[in-house]
Amino acid sequence: MPKRSQPVAARSRTSVPPLDPMRYAPTATRPLRGKARHMAHHMDIQPHWHSWAQLVFSMSGAVRVSAQGDGSDSSYLVPPSRAVWIPPGVVHAVTAVEQADLRTVYLHEGAVQQLAASSDWSECRVLDVTPLLRELVIQLATAPDGEAVDEPDRTREQGINTLILDELRRARSVQLGLPLPREGRLRRVCDAMLDEPLRHADIEGWAAEAATSARTLSRWFSEELGTSYGQWRQQLLLAKALAMAARKLPMNLIAAELGYASPSAFSAMVTRAVGMPPSRFFAEA
Repeated sequence: MPKRSQPVAARSRTSVPPLDPMRYAPTATRPLRGKARHMAHHMDIQPHWHSWAQLVFSMSGAVRVSAQGDGSDSSYLVPPSRAVWIPPGVVHAVTAVEQADLRTVYLHEGAVQQLAASSDWSECRVLDVTPLLRELVIQLATAPDGEAVDEPDRTREQGINTLILDELRRARSVQLGLPLPREGRLRRVCDAMLDEPLRHADIEGWAAEAATSARTLSRWFSEELGTSYGQWRQQLLLAKALAMAARKLPMNLIAAELGYASPSAFSAMVTRAVGMPPSRFFAEA
């Protein structure tokens, strides 16, 4: 089995080398570059950072993107209908939750400045991937530099770039990230929950694994992450459910896989969390 990536929090940017695939580097004349990569189940892209911004999403299969922030980290479980925006210089890692067809769009600083005129792009965020954006990324050139590009192809590429930037400006941000502590026992609990959310049915089981009490573990979530254990776990299960729904799995199977006694119990959780029934929530996703 491929080696597991270290938690992003275990390393600072100064100790993580940049991973700049220069053959795909965006430039002022080619501000957007695409890269396609097939990832087997549990395959990791180790913690690294780029000198340019990037958009990461999967054409098929779910991926988990972990990114370093100011004081804490975030983990994003991303189905094909979502993408993660990663600003320049942010340490991040990618893990395939299942077999995935990964697509990456690298953006030159000039392209990021164009986006910045519409909103703040200085932090990671999760975006909706519209059918148009998905098709545009497919059409974006993924060949390394060094190959001659004739004028008609360059003109077409510029048109695709313009449309991608316009779609990014219009893309809706969605709340799909899970905050993570930088280190310590709570980080280990959160990482274990991300890998196996059903290993324990309640907070008491996770507390016992962390050699602490349920009350103390609950306090850690509140003090370090500003959320409760129940709210954090609920967001994790919603992200897992989205990834499963993207594979067209039936609702009763999703409910069973996530440990719910019945589809109605699962439906009640989703409705409480997002204000709409699962059928509508997954359809919109």
